[in-house]
Amino acid sequence: MQKFDTLTGIAAPMPLVNIDTDMIIPKGFLKTIKRSGLGVNLFDEMRYDRQGNENPDFVLNQPQYRSAEIIVAGDNFGCGSSREHAPWALLDFGIRCVISTSFADIFYNNCFKNGILPIVLPKAAVDHLMDDATKGSNARLTVDLENQIVTASDGTEFSFEVDSFKKHCLLNGLDDIGLTLEKVSAIDSFESGAKLQYPWL
Repeated sequence: MQKFDTLTGIAAPMPLVNIDTDMIIPKGFLKTIKRSGLGVNLFDEMRYDRQGNENPDFVLNQPQYRSAEIIVAGDNFGCGSSREHAPWALLDFGIRCVISTSFADIFYNNCFKNGILPIVLPKAAVDHLMDDATKGSNARLTVDLENQIVTASDGTEFSFEVDSFKKHCLLNGLDDIGLTLEKVSAIDSFESGAKLQYPWL
């Protein structure tokens, strides 16, 4: 998993509330178990019309936001089903951070397992960052995970809370497999001892 420390990038404003996981990646694209290739279908029903043409009004189709790495979203982002394909699609598009007043619990935890930082801030802070994001590619946000600070393009800083274990995992690029591999010496030692103690197994 890619490490997350400090990110400075374009933020796309998405003020819609209750953006659920089916909006993030519709159920028709859940057939794959690969984490790659889903970015093209991120927000598919909002990004494209029925003929597959881009909707020019959708924020990620606008030239200034095509390289966005941050989303500033409305309340309750990631609600709905528990599909892990939602953070996979965000990450494959290039989104590394989502900022909102609230997240669905399962989506929130899935983000950390896939290298995305979900940040919860008070409404006033999100409103400030949302307004900042509407300035387009000239306005870049900086997210500093180590110091837990989001800095707007005008220099305004907002501190955020994050679980210390989840922070450790993101800073070090550790997903569930990576965490297990950190214990590989202890696992090998246990397995060797078990073979001697229970040779019939």
